[in-house]
Amino acid sequence: MTTAETHPLATETATRFDVDRVREDFPILNRQVHGKPLVYLDSAASAQKPTVVIEAVAACYREDYANIHRGVHMLSEHLTTQYEAVREEVRSFLNAASEKEIVFTRGATEGVNLVASSFVRPRLRAGDEIIVTGMEHHSNIVPWQMLGEETGAVLKVVPVQDDGSIRLEDFEALLSERTRFVSVVHVSNALGTINPVREMIALAHERDVPVLLDGAQAVPHMSVDVQALDCDFYVFSGHKIYGPSGVGALYGKSRWLKEMPPYHGGGDMIRSVSFEKTEYADPPQRFEAGTPNICGVIGMGVAIRYLRSLGLEAVAAHEHDLLVYATERLSQIPGLRLLGTAPEKAGVVSFIMDCAHPHDIGTILDRSGIAIRAGHHCAQPVMQRFQVPATARASFGLYNTRAEVDKLVEALEKVRKLFA
Repeated sequence: MTTAETHPLATETATRFDVDRVREDFPILNRQVHGKPLVYLDSAASAQKPTVVIEAVAACYREDYANIHRGVHMLSEHLTTQYEAVREEVRSFLNAASEKEIVFTRGATEGVNLVASSFVRPRLRAGDEIIVTGMEHHSNIVPWQMLGEETGAVLKVVPVQDDGSIRLEDFEALLSERTRFVSVVHVSNALGTINPVREMIALAHERDVPVLLDGAQAVPHMSVDVQALDCDFYVFSGHKIYGPSGVGALYGKSRWLKEMPPYHGGGDMIRSVSFEKTEYADPPQRFEAGTPNICGVIGMGVAIRYLRSLGLEAVAAHEHDLLVYATERLSQIPGLRLLGTAPEKAGVVSFIMDCAHPHDIGTILDRSGIAIRAGHHCAQPVMQRFQVPATARASFGLYNTRAEVDKLVEALEKVRKLFA
């Protein structure tokens, strides 16, 4: 079995990315859909899983499973060691200062809600302001609206330009003496835009405003250094980085985590409990009540090692090549309009066609074995901004190829001929 550590491409400075070799690690890519070879172009929704991850999760249940932290028997102690080792893996992945700054969650969505509930809510008064951008995923809009309903706080939105980017001056203009928090997406799931988050964080910190970054779409495609960014919080999901679903991580600066009350109450987040008083555990355990997704966390750790073994720079270069190639090819299709053409983008191409609804496009492509996403992508304000009901979205992972882009273009030509 090829492991993350022994992968033939195991180098951070790989200058050549052997995508054909990488594809061998993903068994689902061998299957057929409607009698056609699968072309999976929906990694922004959820990435496929390499064999090392699948086997790690299966082995966890088959060979080692027990509950963690509580047991004194060998299985519990062994699995606890594996589980906690992933905390260090995530710390290194994000370059956090300490593993105590890493909280395991059910995904990026829970990470945002945890920060909203435990950190932001106690700091809000009526009329206070929270800043987001106009390209946020619903998971980075709804929690803040819920806080606004409870506290009277106001949501301020940085406008999106015609190319899908935002302007720093527009962001800076929204910062005021009433700004209490900034929560922005690192990379847009609907447009692929890479936001200027380092500069945004610096501007917010000049006014002592903490910042959360939604990194769900960033960490699969680029190196992330939370210390260099100086963000206060960072969230991501395991299933976006070729790991299991239902698991993710929250990074938080130690100074903030120590001040935050628990998000959930229950077992494993306490130091002592009596009917008179409960003393909570220190972070990060304070925020991890109950039995977690143990095997999911272990699978996420293997996925991180696998991704890093390929070389994040090599992955980014490969995906950028696909993005450039796909943008060029799609731009040549009559009646097709790309949404999101910012200068700095990750591997997402969203588009509409003047002859067919995105849902029809997605359905017809599926008959050719091509999986894309069609809809509002949990980013309805983006659709409202561009005055469209939905878009078709092809998103790339490290296993995609130029040949698959060609198949996408060929299928879209069929769509155009069918509806025209």
